[in-house]
Amino acid sequence: MVFSVCLAGCEMIEYHPYDGRVSGEKHINSKNIIRIEEECKDKEIIRFAFIGDTQRRNDETLDFVNHLNKRNDIDFVMHGGDVADFGLTKEYIWMRDILNKLNVPYVVLLGNHDCLANGKGVFEEVFGEVNFSFFAGSTQFVCLNTNALEFDYSHPVPDFRFIEGEVGKELEGHKNTIVAMHAPPFDEQFNNNVANVFQYSITRFKNLQFCLNAHQHRLSTSDLFNDGIIYYGVPDISKRQYFIFTLLADNKYEYELVDF
Repeated sequence: MVFSVCLAGCEMIEYHPYDGRVSGEKHINSKNIIRIEEECKDKEIIRFAFIGDTQRRNDETLDFVNHLNKRNDIDFVMHGGDVADFGLTKEYIWMRDILNKLNVPYVVLLGNHDCLANGKGVFEEVFGEVNFSFFAGSTQFVCLNTNALEFDYSHPVPDFRFIEGEVGKELEGHKNTIVAMHAPPFDEQFNNNVANVFQYSITRFKNLQFCLNAHQHRLSTSDLFNDGIIYYGVPDISKRQYFIFTLLADNKYEYELVDF
């Protein structure tokens, strides 16, 4: 008696949850950065939303997407990291597919949970580099990996070489800079041996307006270094809240915490 098994076209293969095979769209950040820079190029007023820590909160994240899509005044969305909780490949794909429902482009930063298992590699394939930057109008957004604890201090986190390269980057009309990260200075994830050096480095950016962070799962607004640079911490998505920042033409800005 001969037994045969037909797998082709049957979709009966279930890969290990940490397999790392990514189906569907990849390199989201680089594609959306092109959109952001093109669509915001000549705008004097920029308005963006900032969320964070959506891991295992797919329903709340979808509610956020639906809530934001009712507005017509948002240029883009920034996610402060932790799209995954356990580093499972499906977690990145699920969150990508939810965020792809946004009417506006979005970018995602690396969170500490996004580094678990082989998560960093999956994150890079789905979303992109762990350090990146882009321009929206006259403002440079510098997005940094600050999850030093997850790298066991074996890698330069934060990457001062990357920061130095961005400090020297100039664009005609560049007026302001915003720095975003997952874990802020003085958090357990941050390499606090270099916290003061980090702050000195980022204050070299042209007119650093403020910093953004997630990770701590609560609302916070703090002048961490008593130098006038405010760090805005966004609540995790389970709180059903997100930030909206409006960058004004006179180098000022406004912000609000939105409930949904």
